Parts: sequence; C-alpha cells; structure tokens
Amino acid sequence: MRLAINIGYWGGDAGLDLDLVLAAEKLGYDSVWAAEAWGSDAVTVLAYVAARTNTIKVGSGILQMPARTPAMTAMTAATLSDLSSGRFLLGLGLSGPQVVEGWHGQPYGKPLGKTREYVAIVRRALARTAPLVHAGEHYQIPYTGPGSTGLGKPLKLMTRPAHPIPIYIAALGPKNVALTAEIADGWLPVLYSPYKAAEVFGPALAEGFGRSAEDGKADRFDTVPAVSAVVTDEPQRARDRLKPGIAMYIGGMGAKGRNFYNDLVSRYGYAEAAAQVKDLYLAGERRAATAAVPDALVDELNLIGTKAELRDRLDVWREAGVTTLNVSAPDRHTLETLGEVA
Repeated sequence: MRLAINIGYWGGDAGLDLDLVLAAEKLGYDSVWAAEAWGSDAVTVLAYVAARTNTIKVGSGILQMPARTPAMTAMTAATLSDLSSGRFLLGLGLSGPQVVEGWHGQPYGKPLGKTREYVAIVRRALARTAPLVHAGEHYQIPYTGPGSTGLGKPLKLMTRPAHPIPIYIAALGPKNVALTAEIADGWLPVLYSPYKAAEVFGPALAEGFGRSAEDGKADRFDTVPAVSAVVTDEPQRARDRLKPGIAMYIGGMGAKGRNFYNDLVSRYGYAEAAAQVKDLYLAGERRAATAAVPDALVDELNLIGTKAELRDRLDVWREAGVTTLNVSAPDRHTLETLGEVA
C-alpha cells in the first residue's frame, strides 16, 4: 500500500504547507493531491507543487467536470503531465447539484451518462488517433446545435502527450462506483470506511470490473481513499478536531433531501446519527451537529492513535483493498510515523 499526502483546498485560511509536501517527497510518499470547490482551482496549485518537487506525483482530487469542457481537461492534463515529466494523475468528479448549478451555472443532468461521455472524450483527445468527434446525449463535438455557426471542424490535440495519464473518478453511490471500476484507472472515495468497504462497495466494484474491456483490471485498479491521520495518545482531542469537517459533509454538503455523503454514512449503519447531524446542521446549529457525530464513526473514517495502534489499523485499510492511502496530516511527525509503520 502506497502513501500519498492530501493538501485539500488552498486559499483563505488554508495555506499551502510546501514544507510538508517536500517532507513527504523525501519520505518516499507516492503522490500529492489537491482539491477544488468554489475557491482556488486545483490546476494552479498542482502546477506550483510540481515545479517545486522532483519525484512525487501530483494528482487532482478532483477537477470538477462542469467547470471545464472535456477538451480543455485533456489539454490541461497533457500540459501538467509533460511539464512534470509524467507525474500527473487526473482525478475527475461531477461535484453536487448545488455547486454544478449554483456556481458553474450548468445543469446537473444525468451524472452517469455525463461521466461516461466525459471520460471517453478525454481519452480520445489524449490518444490523438483521429480528429476529435463525439455525438452523445451530453456532449457534441464539433457542436452543431442552436447558435452554432456551422464552421466547427474536428481537431487533434496539437501537443503529443509523452506519458500515460491515468484517470481517477470520485464516486460514492453504487452505480457511480460501478462505472468508475469499468472506465477509470482508479477511484477517489471520501468518508471511506475500510471496515464496511466489502459490504458497501464490493458488489459495485465487482460489477464494474466485470463490464470492463480490460483483462485483469481489478489487479491494476488504484483505490485512493482520503483519510485524516493523527499520531496521538489523546484520541478524544483528535476526534473533536475532526468532527466539524465530518459534520459539514454529512450535514451541509447537499440539500435536505439530496446529500450523497449522508446517504453513504447511513449505509455504514449510522442512519440515525446521520439524520440528526443533518437536521441540526441545516437548522443552523452547527455546534450541536458536530457534537452529534459519533466517536465510532470518526474512528472508522480516520487514523487516530499511537504508533502501535496505527500499525494495527493500517492493516485493516490494506486488507480492504486500499492501494494508495491519501493522508491529511497535521505535522511531519505523523507523516514520518505512517511512513515507518506502513
């Protein structure tokens, strides 16, 4: 199982700790991942990190598909890959309806169909086997619909990517996870419980691998869950620091009747607590919502404890099929400890 470092969102109060990234690179961590929501974009951050590092891979966790056309994403991926000497990992995700429609001004539509078409277009553009043409329900290249001039022509990516660019997809629901296993090279789950993974995700992954045209794909598939890690002999203090973020996801990331993270936690067996957190959060009682996050859930989703305890818990993540552990760490000591016990 490889280790990665997750720097999440940059901007505002969340500064980029480049020293921590450089420490991870020196410790042999495989990759560093950056995210975007409606603040800083991930591409600029990853370009900066790639320019300041030498060996560690740089991954987008995630680039929001509604924010860029598939062709623009292919251009960006090719550029970052070549500038970093093949170190770029392309992580994609649709995001949620509130961000897609409320920020990007795009219709949320049908996520499965959109994702399938988007990935197919990106792969075709990067392959450069022929000028780019796509006629689908969600994307049409060249565009000939309302408002078109009729002058569009199929084009090839001007640059020729020198390195393979693996594609990862962020997915939570069974159908999206199955699609990810079918068409992507890796998976970026969040709020991942290794204790429930076989039961909750196993059938969907098996279905997707069964539909894939690639032989032996399951053996090459990279599962990269995001996890917070804290080396400590005061676990309750660590839990209390992590609870606000969990409460935000299961309580506030989505509408009252459509929160994918809340649905996932419910599938883990925490339906009553998930409903309580959501109701409190949406009522504006964020402190109470945070307090309602169960300690047991925090322990399932994160790595908290002493060096010896983390060694035992890492075995659980490895046995759950995790191939790269994407760690948010507060300090170099935690990075070093994980590197030693992993």
